Amino acid sequence: MTTRREPTARQMRLAIELRRLRDAADLSARQAAALLGVNAVQISHIESGLSGVSEERLRRLTSHYACTDEEFIDALVAMATDRTRGWWEEYRGLLPTSFLDLSELDHHARSLRNVATLYVPGLLQTEDYARAVFSDRIPELTEGEIELRVRHRMKRQQIATFPYEAVIHEAALRIRVSDRATSRAQLTRILERSDADRITVRVIPFDLDGFGLAASTMTYVSGPVPKLDTVVRDAPHGTVFVDSEAQLSSFRRLFHRVKAMSLEPERSRDFIYRLAKEL
Repeated sequence: MTTRREPTARQMRLAIELRRLRDAADLSARQAAALLGVNAVQISHIESGLSGVSEERLRRLTSHYACTDEEFIDALVAMATDRTRGWWEEYRGLLPTSFLDLSELDHHARSLRNVATLYVPGLLQTEDYARAVFSDRIPELTEGEIELRVRHRMKRQQIATFPYEAVIHEAALRIRVSDRATSRAQLTRILERSDADRITVRVIPFDLDGFGLAASTMTYVSGPVPKLDTVVRDAPHGTVFVDSEAQLSSFRRLFHRVKAMSLEPERSRDFIYRLAKEL
């Protein structure tokens, strides 16, 4: 069986879920291999994302692991047998793999929710706003690297068709990553995008008591079943994908708390319109 040099985040997620199921069944890799009629190295490769797994073997494994959640098993099978080569493949070797992994998450997402406290979410950014954000990275990016990132971000916006909900703090709306014209155009873009049926934008104003969730920035991506949801967070060392069931539950609660404190969509649109008029 051919081994992969660099598994994608989706391939790694399948591997992690199979390892979790084996651990829950209290079986060693050697025991699982014996039940499947293979050697322990093959199980290790499957559980590290270095090798794929066929539908027949996956269903045998989940049966040995006493997993009875058919919807979850079917979703794992879909992950294992998917051979999609999406639009993001044209950027492989040109952008960090996290950009490609995020695009693949988009492709399979049922819905996406953002909490943004410092920057306007990427799916709502204008080209000039995105260019300004990427231009301030340390270490600095070359002009070519910046343009690749901007082009990728704009393509994500064009391809996205899932229901999308963004909760944006006033700070992110007011911070001028470039000049007044760029900020005004960015606010106008948010108003235009929020007209779409699938897009909802809410604002958290400065004039709000008791908002201690300034560090709650996240992207919550809903998968085919809740167990396969993913939270994406930016960290000093790069993008982090969160997928443990306990953490996902915490982030779901966090999103609902932040949303409950935000303005309703119509009031949010009025708020953004007023900010644009001030510029």
